[in-house]
Amino acid sequence: MTERLVVIGGDATGMSAASQARRRRSASELEIVAFERGHRTSYSACGIPYWIAGDTNGPDALIARTPDEHRARDIDVRLGTEVTEVDPAGGRVRSRDADGREEWTGYDHLVIATGAVPVRPPIPGIDAPGVYGVQTLGDGEAALLGLDRTEVRRAVVVGGGYIGVEMAEAMLRHGLEVTLVDRDEQPMSTLDPDMGRLVRDALEGLGVRVVSGVTVRAVLTGDDGRARAVETDEGEFPAEIVVLGLGVRPGTDLARAAGLPLGAHGGLLTDRAMRVRGTERVWAGGDCVEVLNLVSGALQHIALGTHANKHGRIIGTNIGGGYATFPGVVGTAVSKVCDVELARTGLLEAQARAAGLEFVTALIESTSRAGYFPDTATMTVKMLAERGTGRLLGVQIIGREGAAKRVDIAAVALTAGMTVGQMVDLDLGYAPPFSPVWDPILVAARKAADAVAADIRKA
Repeated sequence: MTERLVVIGGDATGMSAASQARRRRSASELEIVAFERGHRTSYSACGIPYWIAGDTNGPDALIARTPDEHRARDIDVRLGTEVTEVDPAGGRVRSRDADGREEWTGYDHLVIATGAVPVRPPIPGIDAPGVYGVQTLGDGEAALLGLDRTEVRRAVVVGGGYIGVEMAEAMLRHGLEVTLVDRDEQPMSTLDPDMGRLVRDALEGLGVRVVSGVTVRAVLTGDDGRARAVETDEGEFPAEIVVLGLGVRPGTDLARAAGLPLGAHGGLLTDRAMRVRGTERVWAGGDCVEVLNLVSGALQHIALGTHANKHGRIIGTNIGGGYATFPGVVGTAVSKVCDVELARTGLLEAQARAAGLEFVTALIESTSRAGYFPDTATMTVKMLAERGTGRLLGVQIIGREGAAKRVDIAAVALTAGMTVGQMVDLDLGYAPPFSPVWDPILVAARKAADAVAADIRKA
């Protein structure tokens, strides 16, 4: 008897799950129906700021697999169709197409891959022309059209997270005067404040005006109804373009209405196989779920395409009759603004304290290559280690070329539960064009190990 898999959401998790399930089960064994309220599938939202900046073509270059390519593999992709209700008890979903027609579709397996929803504060003018989000390919197209207007000279970016700093660069690349306003005291709240200060210095060095610790009150509009300025509690900042980079929340309104379990951050709760807790045939993954942090042991919401694609593969494997699990994350992320690279993995100081962990820190400056080699650049590495044990808890890096991907060494060490003392002896690659004799990660580990030892002696 043929079973039916219904997928809600046609991007990373949803279509990865559908594709993996199809590899394992033929169309005669498993019918697959995927509902996508937009008009594209399997695309890289992470690439949108770089498309807007001019680093890559788009939108087609950001699409990994088109709807027709999925359909050629016997996946029934229904575009422009939104799922409006999930009925877990009845094993069905209700959908509405672009013409307003509604229907119920039954399922044997359901994948909820509804992603994340951009944070849009309920302030006057937030939906005015000239205000842009950065979530979908349509958002990217709209922003580029806005940038083509001849009168555009100034941009205000609201929010200093990953999207905010990336879009600040994109606006600079279009020759605009850029102001970044943020409610936090330093940009990049995903870094400790002392490292965020380095990001602020880098942004200001590139010509971005950074205004921190302010609350946005409204987007002011002109006689034509378009955005003309951003009003904050510290004054007005003129802009013909306003970019929202305020982060996202899990897109779980459907799941909440269906009575499915949600965590403290609003994301769906799943087991390690990515099955929604308390259900037998409902699965979820990507930006709408909460994941286990392997360092702190806490659940958190992390919206990243890397996790979303892994979740989809795991779900599709399990639906297809195989067995796969998702162990958790260590919280690795990288970004850049112009030539300044930013990276972090593991816990920040505040996260370590919230987990009840005591720690020592090490902060070092080193270079990306041997000091005598051309184009050598400085980088700053911050490392957290647990008091007493010396277990690595987190690493943050800011530098230029060659800085960000060094965080992967720390991500592996965190996953393996290594101590900073063990890290000192890692056999990393060395040649003058690639690193000093002592790689910056090893220098930071050595200093952190010394701090752990000194702390033990004091105790």
